Amino acid sequence: MTAQQRIVLGIGGGIAAYKVAALLRLFKESGHHVDVVPTEASLHFVGRATWEALSGQPVHTSVFEAVEDVNHVRLGQDADLVVIAPATADLMARLAAGMANDLLSNTVLASRAPVMLAPAMHTEMWDNPATTANVATLRSRGVTVVDPAVGRLTGQDSGPGRMPDPQDLFAEAQRLLATTPATSDRPGAAGALAGRTVVVSAGGTREPLDPVRFLGNRSSGKQGTAIARAALAAGATVKLVAAHLETGVPEGVELLTASTALELREAVTDACEGADAVVMAAAVADFRPADYARSKIKKKGDDGAPTLTLVRNPDILAGLVDRRRADPAAGPAVIVGFAAETGDEEGSVMDHARAKLARKGCDLLVVNEVGATLGFGTEDNTVTVLSADGADEIQVAGTKDEVAGAVVTALANALNR
Repeated sequence: MTAQQRIVLGIGGGIAAYKVAALLRLFKESGHHVDVVPTEASLHFVGRATWEALSGQPVHTSVFEAVEDVNHVRLGQDADLVVIAPATADLMARLAAGMANDLLSNTVLASRAPVMLAPAMHTEMWDNPATTANVATLRSRGVTVVDPAVGRLTGQDSGPGRMPDPQDLFAEAQRLLATTPATSDRPGAAGALAGRTVVVSAGGTREPLDPVRFLGNRSSGKQGTAIARAALAAGATVKLVAAHLETGVPEGVELLTASTALELREAVTDACEGADAVVMAAAVADFRPADYARSKIKKKGDDGAPTLTLVRNPDILAGLVDRRRADPAAGPAVIVGFAAETGDEEGSVMDHARAKLARKGCDLLVVNEVGATLGFGTEDNTVTVLSADGADEIQVAGTKDEVAGAVVTALANALNR
């Protein structure tokens, strides 16, 4: 299984700690590995069990815990980003002084990753000359100190000192991950797609029969949106062409919408202008009704069901390949197809997939076996990534975010080749 960026999420001892649970969820939904390191004081506001449940990782506060892993050094060395929220006045003072009297401050000292602090305190504490000097010192060392928001504080007072909204902190963290060189060579690490534009299609198309009925499929869009998140985290500018989704849209993408296969073709073709890569993860209907009934098709007496005539939809993936063949400058440089396959009497899933790769002419093909309980709508997936240039097949099983990391790694490698 492929790891994403590793984030150390430090929790300071302030009442805003409860808001950080939402930030942790955003990191996890984006496929990141998160180690939560709270201070002892912060556990008075949010307990250890909450952080372990949300992160899926053990949580420690002391350098004398997990000593067999040399935790106070390993966490910092392995991190791609350290985020501390809320960053209290006391915690920032200790970091500015270079102190290392708990696991979190040790982790910061041991890390060469970017550090981002989200201060939260009363206005008088934020405006205090000591805090002002500490913030200036930290910023002079390259630490990102996000200005606190202005608003209602713990008591009746208000002013600058509120911890910024978790969505805003998440966006700033994503920016830092995308613009800072990775601290390791882990697949999908930050910067692998920096400066690239990637188009991702996701969800299922619907072909209308009448104003209330349509031909559709089981696609939820979860795998496609996971790939969009992974590409964002790897530094890409992402255009998400969304058909019908049963999941949220990742923050930070440029969203384009489509309903039918014809609309999706137009949206993807337009989005691919100037793009470096396209990932066709959407489940596109192969057929559409030849005729659209402008009023609801009704039952008439005891007559049988109406006969539906279908016509083929255009092959969007093959169209992108043909367009590039005709004009290589039109791109994209890497075209990734998806094959949701079932085996039959004529061959296995992989037999059909390899034939599809040769037939379509795309650069990579992501293959997964599907069925009523396989692939569609689930949280996990198992895929094989085939490459037209003969690169080794990649097999990955795990959450859809972990699968997305493998696809993005294969995409980045194909662009480099």
